[in-house]
Amino acid sequence: MKLNRMVVGVMTALMLASSGASRYMTPTEHLADKVGKPDLETLFPRQFGVWRVDANVPVILPAPDVQARLDAIYNQVLSRTYVDDRGQRIMLSVAYGGDQSDGTRIHRPEVCYPAQGFQILSNRVDHIGMPGREPLKVRRLESKLEQRLEPITYWVVVGDSVVVSASEQKLAQLRYGLRGVIPDGLLVRVSSIDPEASRAFSLQQQYIADLARSLTPQASLRVFGK
Repeated sequence: MKLNRMVVGVMTALMLASSGASRYMTPTEHLADKVGKPDLETLFPRQFGVWRVDANVPVILPAPDVQARLDAIYNQVLSRTYVDDRGQRIMLSVAYGGDQSDGTRIHRPEVCYPAQGFQILSNRVDHIGMPGREPLKVRRLESKLEQRLEPITYWVVVGDSVVVSASEQKLAQLRYGLRGVIPDGLLVRVSSIDPEASRAFSLQQQYIADLARSLTPQASLRVFGK
């Protein structure tokens, strides 16, 4: 009888300790409250290098149900089409979420595109050269919807870390969580409609490098991480 009471007492103490540790380890401080939330409209210039926003391409708003899902995950979404002096076009899509916890993590294109009916023909990690800094780790996709071929280059910045996979995204979240901090997240997607993937990726790399040259060091940290 005494032994049973001891076992119950030990188990109760362990459960209370576990509960307390769980509360202690739960992140409560938002990184966005410390560093501020970016304004995507001003963070990404409307004109830089040979690129300018194409005023002839209308902004297509998502359906109301899609917009509701976006609003639940992201604080800001930016969509633009840029054109260069040769008439070549690049589509930029940026999404920012101030709370990168499990239920509100940024959704990656290899998940979102198939949900819209696209096929993912190829999916690989790559590194692209950047002016004045280390190569940028990106993910490159080749997507297809009927006759539309859309190569995609994207990366996600969680806090100040660049991630291109679900596991990297989760690890970055956990690293901040161990410090009691909930990180923010920025998804930058660059794409173009082109049947020649190698040509499209080369143009996208040029666009990204031109963008990097146009940003201040502070803005560059937001867009490209450390």
